[in-house]
Amino acid sequence: MLSLEEAQSRAQDLVGAARKAGADAADAIYACNASTNVSVRLGALEDVERSEGEEIGLRVFIGQRSASISASDMNPATLGTLVDRCIAMAREAPEDPYAGLAPEDRLMRRRAPALDLTDTEEPEPAAMRERALEAEDAARSVPGVTNSEGGGASTGRSQVALATSHGFVGAYAGTSHSTWASVLAGEGAGMQRDHASHNVRHLEDLDDAEAIGIRAGQRAVARLNPVKVESGVMPVIFDPRIGSSLIGHLVSGMVGPAIARRSSFLLDMLGEAIFDSGVTIIDDPLLPRGLRSRPFDGEGLPVEQRALIDRGVLTGWLMDSASARQLGLEPTGHASRGGSGAPGASVTNVHMEPGDASPGDLMADVKRGLYVTELIGMGVNGVTGDYSRGAAGFLIENGAVAHAVSEITIAGNLRDMFRTLVPANDLHFRYAINVPTIRVDGMTVAGG
Repeated sequence: MLSLEEAQSRAQDLVGAARKAGADAADAIYACNASTNVSVRLGALEDVERSEGEEIGLRVFIGQRSASISASDMNPATLGTLVDRCIAMAREAPEDPYAGLAPEDRLMRRRAPALDLTDTEEPEPAAMRERALEAEDAARSVPGVTNSEGGGASTGRSQVALATSHGFVGAYAGTSHSTWASVLAGEGAGMQRDHASHNVRHLEDLDDAEAIGIRAGQRAVARLNPVKVESGVMPVIFDPRIGSSLIGHLVSGMVGPAIARRSSFLLDMLGEAIFDSGVTIIDDPLLPRGLRSRPFDGEGLPVEQRALIDRGVLTGWLMDSASARQLGLEPTGHASRGGSGAPGASVTNVHMEPGDASPGDLMADVKRGLYVTELIGMGVNGVTGDYSRGAAGFLIENGAVAHAVSEITIAGNLRDMFRTLVPANDLHFRYAINVPTIRVDGMTVAGG
């Protein structure tokens, strides 16, 4: 793994070589990920794995023609060949009137903000093994747990460096630590599985391994003996660990490329109230220790906290430079990219602000409904907003969680679902996308 300074220099050198070879403009991005993973099963060490991969990508522009190429070999001779190939590819590419680097006057010029993304502590594999064993042992100790899919612990580091031919250069790094456990409860055909995990930037913020294991065991046992559910229209309450998927569908409909292609269920809804006024959704790339925090976007633009939904109103699209040009708008600092290909658009740390009601209050008036803890499949149409997914969780009867349920399908349309969505007051920051417990009325439920 190159140091941040070396990675930044390598990206700058690649851009400089592309310009000398005839490119009108160019950018280069370096990315590296290194991780150590330890897994155990039934109280014994199962695997210790160390992986490290790095990639550098080059994008060049010849007039309105562009091409990109990437390599995992950092040898200067290999990178020289990379430049020649990319230039040749760009000369044969079709013209794209929207292609180009980000506007020069929008580039981040200030010092990169300190986001506290890197931890100096790197646990030894032996310590990670003990943490994994503790998590699995705790899960297996829960009465009703009968088997284990294992437990694990990991640590990792990632680094990114970006350089452009019109004056931007920057780099940042981040670390990660995680613990998980996955177990089964019951016997034979009635077996049920569930899991628990936690992932953080700094080891000191990681949940206790025993607590993670107990959560996994209790979740698996709670799913035993599921009952059948009669089909009908009813309220559905989403557990926070899966309610974030609804925000994922919202974001997919807000990205600039989808709007430019006119392939989003949110078309023509800019500035309209698509949620109740009690719903506000924030994207915060500058959250200290955030799992997706970053000091600049994939094109070198500054980033800032932004309300995606402000008191129910859709505030704007998420733009990279190309889609912004196509729509006659400005980029928003949401560009994201890998080693090859043009940038796309994405969010960072997203959360839905909590409401006023407790989770108990949300279900207090529900005569018959569902509390969903797992979603299966991806039956969502991003163009129409039609939504249909397999689900599992618990029946709600007379305002209280009752029997476990499985093999059910919940369906609706995202526009209708967003209009009736109500957040509870139990927001906790544990993931890249965080939501409180969510209630959505009027969904169609098909029993197994």
